[in-house]
Amino acid sequence: MDPGFGLSPTEIYELLGVAGGVLGTGVLGWLVVRRARASRQRLIDEAGEGRPSRELPRRRTSALEPATPEPEAPEAEEPDEELQTPPPAREVAREAPARPRAAASGGAAPAPAVQARGADVLPFPSPAVTPPPAAPGPIEKPTAPAPPRKKKDVAALAPGLARTRSTGFIAGLGALFAGRKELDPSIVEGLEKVLLTADIGVKTSQKLLEEIRISLSRKELSNPDAIWAFLRQRSAEILSQDVAPIDFGAAKPFVLLTIGVNGSGKTTTIGKLAAKLVASGKKVTLGAGDTFRAAAAEQLEIWAGRTGASLVRGKEGADPSSVIFDAVKRGVNEGADVVICDTAGRLHTKTDLMQELQKVRRVIDKACPGAPHETWLVIDSTSGQNAIAQAQIFTKDLQVSGIVLTKLDGTAKGGVILGIADQLKLPVRFVGIGERVEDLREFDAEEFVEALFEPPALLQ
Repeated sequence: MDPGFGLSPTEIYELLGVAGGVLGTGVLGWLVVRRARASRQRLIDEAGEGRPSRELPRRRTSALEPATPEPEAPEAEEPDEELQTPPPAREVAREAPARPRAAASGGAAPAPAVQARGADVLPFPSPAVTPPPAAPGPIEKPTAPAPPRKKKDVAALAPGLARTRSTGFIAGLGALFAGRKELDPSIVEGLEKVLLTADIGVKTSQKLLEEIRISLSRKELSNPDAIWAFLRQRSAEILSQDVAPIDFGAAKPFVLLTIGVNGSGKTTTIGKLAAKLVASGKKVTLGAGDTFRAAAAEQLEIWAGRTGASLVRGKEGADPSSVIFDAVKRGVNEGADVVICDTAGRLHTKTDLMQELQKVRRVIDKACPGAPHETWLVIDSTSGQNAIAQAQIFTKDLQVSGIVLTKLDGTAKGGVILGIADQLKLPVRFVGIGERVEDLREFDAEEFVEALFEPPALLQ
């Protein structure tokens, strides 16, 4: 070899050996591939066109194909109907045979075998397209409109709360938030002053302030709307006691005992309630147990004449327990539906007078076992925080089951209802917002809060 190549004879021999090995391997591989193709073609030729076409796909099974197809079963007829009706299905059927022909090197793949596989795949989308027949039912039921809120009830209650809204603690909150889109950290101090000077009571005010600090984030504390919404929601929760609505048909006669301090409005409340009950078709008997106040029995007699209720009264200065006993006995004997017992107003600080009320309860139970079925404490809302002290003493000595809050239309201290409901956990049964019979309204917590917190313009 020419030494110009820079290779020795030994290296040249080794290079020739490597080249020969590579060439020999390539030729051998080509022969093997050619033989494999010939064998593959031979197998296809031996299969022939007369061989059943559904046997070929068994070598290419997939999750979509059935393991043992049965052409004569009812399921095999559904693909033919769907293949004929929807145009997209025909396009898929025409395109499906093209894929095996392009993939096969010889291009001789039998067309019927490919069409059978396409027909097996097409029926699967049809169940998914068909919606379950029962699905529309549950969706349509919730669409039934809920009974609308009676806005006229809120509008009727609003005038009685006008002073509480305009000059009470609601007005104080409004002045605190007025014209502010964001509040600085000192808002908590201002809020504390408004609540503590309101008539809802110190304990309830401190409770609300603590809940505001815990429940609202720092960002929400700077938002007047968030604080306002929280107070409104929390007020509704406090006033919504978990008790059943009053049922005057729970017993016959249903005996109701009313108690309260002097001038709280017991007699007027009894007269208005009697008018409502008689109008609803009930037979009512009134017991004039206030034998100490001048003209108390005469006032109740006027109400009895107006409403058609019967009245039992005694002489002035008579024992109130005996008058109440006679009234309940008469109600039992005459088949009255409701017996309402009036009592003399008394200072909650007088122990002997409070003991007399306990005697009245015992006498009622003798006249009608199990009575009284309800004992309502009538509270004058104009007394403000003093009403909370009254309620605490009355409920301590007697089994008070409900509250009637009167004279809401003439005071800015209507917020006292929150303190009473929160501290005593007693339900408010009725509220008085005027002089008319219809102004004695059965208490509804949501209605009351809506009328208390909404601006007057929204209630018209």
